[in-house]
Amino acid sequence: MEKYEGTKPEGALTALITPFVIGDIDWKGYNTNIEFQISEGISGLVPVGTTGESPTTSHEEHISLIRECSRAVNKRCPVIGSTGSNSTAESMDMTKAVEKYIDGVLLVDCYYNGPSSLELRREYYEPIAAKFPHLLIVPYVIPGRTGTAIIPQDLMILNSKYPNVAAIKEATGELERMIVERKLMPYVSIISGDDNLTAWYRKGGVVKEGIMVHPDVRGEGVISVVSNVAPRYVEKLTRSILDGNYDEARKLWEDLEPLFNVVTVSTTEEIEYNGDVHRVSYKFRNPVPIKTLMKGLGMCAGSVRQPLGRMTESGVEQVRNAAIAVYNRNPEVLKPIEDAYNVSLQERLFDDRFWKPLAYERLA
Repeated sequence: MEKYEGTKPEGALTALITPFVIGDIDWKGYNTNIEFQISEGISGLVPVGTTGESPTTSHEEHISLIRECSRAVNKRCPVIGSTGSNSTAESMDMTKAVEKYIDGVLLVDCYYNGPSSLELRREYYEPIAAKFPHLLIVPYVIPGRTGTAIIPQDLMILNSKYPNVAAIKEATGELERMIVERKLMPYVSIISGDDNLTAWYRKGGVVKEGIMVHPDVRGEGVISVVSNVAPRYVEKLTRSILDGNYDEARKLWEDLEPLFNVVTVSTTEEIEYNGDVHRVSYKFRNPVPIKTLMKGLGMCAGSVRQPLGRMTESGVEQVRNAAIAVYNRNPEVLKPIEDAYNVSLQERLFDDRFWKPLAYERLA
């Protein structure tokens, strides 16, 4: 198997949020966020992925966000543009429109139309990899959102034909699958797509080895949601693991763990309606919790686009309490936000007026 010598992601890459104001993109806020990431030493940026609300950005907005990210970065770190789609032609068009500006593209497995793994390889990844041999191609495997997944064996064939398919964003949560990928593709970078599985994770009260730490996976980094608010510390975590300094990495992970656990937030609520009380469960998925956190902290988050909206009061409290736990354990994790966004964390974290408007006032 030929070893790819071009750009390969490692360390922490931030899956950038897209700040919206009254439905439009807040370009000033977008640039402020990018500059914050660069100043904090992030290893790379990934604009307009799931976290950047790609499902509700127009084709033109999508291309503009990637180009503007590249312009603002000005080669200070790699930019991997998210140009995946459930249409190969559309993905080709977007990739063509941004190829001069970026180091690589993130291609999500085709959602909703549900091609088989064979079809994903033959009719989606191969044509794009062949058309753009100079670009890094990163398959993004997230069956929980797409309903399909390219399998390790097809990834192996893909990589052997097209060495620019040199990394995989793994958001399956299946370490056994990643062990197979590592055996089949020793030169490919396995990048975590789940903050809570990047280093260590807890299961049944027991701490277990995650993607970068597991000796049979040895992942090279993470495309992180949490690094929107703590880029320096997520970067330090990944670098400590890559350098083999597991004692330092374990401490950094413990400092960050509360944030890793609120990328997705689940709540159980009681709804009173027509005289009856109904007990219901809700799941608030990325990017709603991270944008709620950023807005509460005074960062440039803006709103989300419909059909996304807000969380319940208990959901907002989960996010807020996670940030408070991190701040109380090690205030340095979030401290850079103060200078970059001209805010007081003490005030933002402990004053209810910044958090109450972030939840729905009523549920019925």
